[in-house]
Amino acid sequence: MGKAEKTRQFIIEQAAPLFNKQGVAGTAISDIIKATNLAKGGIYGNFSSKEEIVMEVFDYIAEEEKLNLRKVTATASTSVGKFEALFKYYSRFPRDQRVAGGCPMLNFGVEADDTNPGLKKKVSELVLYYESRIAKMVQYGKDNGEFEQDWDERKFAIKMFTMLEGAILVSSVLGHNKQMLVVLEALREEIKQHSL
Repeated sequence: MGKAEKTRQFIIEQAAPLFNKQGVAGTAISDIIKATNLAKGGIYGNFSSKEEIVMEVFDYIAEEEKLNLRKVTATASTSVGKFEALFKYYSRFPRDQRVAGGCPMLNFGVEADDTNPGLKKKVSELVLYYESRIAKMVQYGKDNGEFEQDWDERKFAIKMFTMLEGAILVSSVLGHNKQMLVVLEALREEIKQHSL
């Protein structure tokens, strides 16, 4: 990685928690200048606009989130174990976060819904990625004799993802994970119902 690429990456990494916490509209170039200690020319020498920074920041956060998901589930060899590893991770929310400021899918998704079609598309792709990973975990369990063959992995993936995102929102607003723990227990129960 050359000097220009390193500077660009540094700006992205420093801007990520700002956009995730303060939002796109709430984050000014002056905030990025302050966080990076770079001059305005240092920012615009690497990015043509704030919009370009936002898109690159979301790509960076999305890759961090995907990496984290793979890391959390890699510790287990069974599908049930992978789900339990995920549930253990989510039970610690909002304390354990890869990028400060809460869930980037919620933060960027709500803001981009009506104002930024490009960013909305990126958020949609991340949502579908998460759902596909959950569906693959169910399919993996079906292939290995852990789950009933007639369990619809796509419907469960949509349900699980949506329940977790709702619990993340409520946990963030209330500042505790009581609702998250109830959601995780409901998901565990459904997994048990389909286990062999």
